[in-house]
Amino acid sequence: MKFLTLITASVALLVQQATSLTLDETSVESIYGAQALVAQGLMDYYNGNQTGQTPGMFSNPYYWWEAGVAWGTMLDYWYYTQNDTYVDIIKSSMLFQTGKDWNYMPSNQTTTEGNDDQGYWGVTVMAAAEKNFSDPGPGNPSWLYLAQGVFNTMASRWDTQTCNGGLRWQIFTWNGGYDYKNSVANGCLFHIGARLARYTGNNSYVDWAERVWNWAEGVNFLNQTFVNQTFVYDGAYVEANCTNVRNLEWTYNYGLFISGCAYLYNYTNQTVWLDRLEMLWSRGKVFFNEDGIMYEAACQPSNQCNTDQRCFKGIYSRFLGLTMLLVPSLQDEIMPLIQSSAKAAAASCSGGTDGHTCGLNWFKNGWDGVWGLGEQICALDTFNTLLINTRPGPLTEKSGGPSGGFGAAGLNSSDNVLTVDELTIGTKDKAGAGVITAIVIIGLLATSWWMLI
Repeated sequence: MKFLTLITASVALLVQQATSLTLDETSVESIYGAQALVAQGLMDYYNGNQTGQTPGMFSNPYYWWEAGVAWGTMLDYWYYTQNDTYVDIIKSSMLFQTGKDWNYMPSNQTTTEGNDDQGYWGVTVMAAAEKNFSDPGPGNPSWLYLAQGVFNTMASRWDTQTCNGGLRWQIFTWNGGYDYKNSVANGCLFHIGARLARYTGNNSYVDWAERVWNWAEGVNFLNQTFVNQTFVYDGAYVEANCTNVRNLEWTYNYGLFISGCAYLYNYTNQTVWLDRLEMLWSRGKVFFNEDGIMYEAACQPSNQCNTDQRCFKGIYSRFLGLTMLLVPSLQDEIMPLIQSSAKAAAASCSGGTDGHTCGLNWFKNGWDGVWGLGEQICALDTFNTLLINTRPGPLTEKSGGPSGGFGAAGLNSSDNVLTVDELTIGTKDKAGAGVITAIVIIGLLATSWWMLI
């Protein structure tokens, strides 16, 4: 009996070794192999294509916003590998969640959705436009239109009644966090605006990005207390007029602002955006240890990262990849950190019954016993970023990206009581729109589940 048990254990070990992940971060073929295994593991958490489940949504306990992040990860996997295996499911998932007004306010999320949640779906559809992803098809809006729909509805919630501006975390009054303004909600608006500016050539998006930046600086969410460094703090409650800023720092917030500045510098060639980028990055290096391995500094050392926070590193990797593409002078500094992080991530992807389940702590030189959708996202995004120089950078309408945008996209919602203030712009949308409509929503602002950070 012991002999048979030994044989069984040996066979299991051989199977695990045969499917375990190895990575040579300098070899494209090795990276492809690692990506394929981790992508498969990521998709193991998807049940939206099963009877009775919701397309686009991942299994519990993963919230809607993280599904948007995951499809962005998978979209990058398709782009950098040109592997079409998951294209149909990525596209159908992204389209199912658009909502009736094509602004990522779907009926199954409208009572709990937050500005940051909507924003991360906007980031994903913006990437679909920039990568000329599979066309949405007849009867569907373009990826550009969807990104504009997200931007417009978010901008419509700009709230000057408290803290002299800014977006609240939540959209709806009944959700915890409605009384909180934070960097992630405003960072999403800044980031998507920066990408739309470069993509469309519409300088009104630059104006919006500048507005968000100046406001965030004014309330010290973007803090420059230290010379040549900009800290990105989490947020503050409106009851104190955003004066008591919570100084938690998260990778994904840095990523939103760093890459947003990269887009704006690439588009405008104004050195102010490069200066801002470099000051952010000067502090953003804090998320790498002495061996150049990325970690979530606010929660990982204490083993307190919640479900949401466990995917943040992947978002940071993805945004640093975009930053390197748009500001190539930073590649020599950033890419070695991505390479060392990818190597460490690969070592962590050695757990589970499949032998390539990824972990949270990349310092371990092996699997740490933690698993989940966030861990797969982080590893795959970091592997994807290794390949940024193998494919063209983000497209624009002029350089071959799809058109079909509309300046007032997403603003036909019958769910909100709105007053309209039109902002005249010089849009270059092919749809011929002459204005982006800035909407002030009365009695409506921010949503989503109160994320413990």
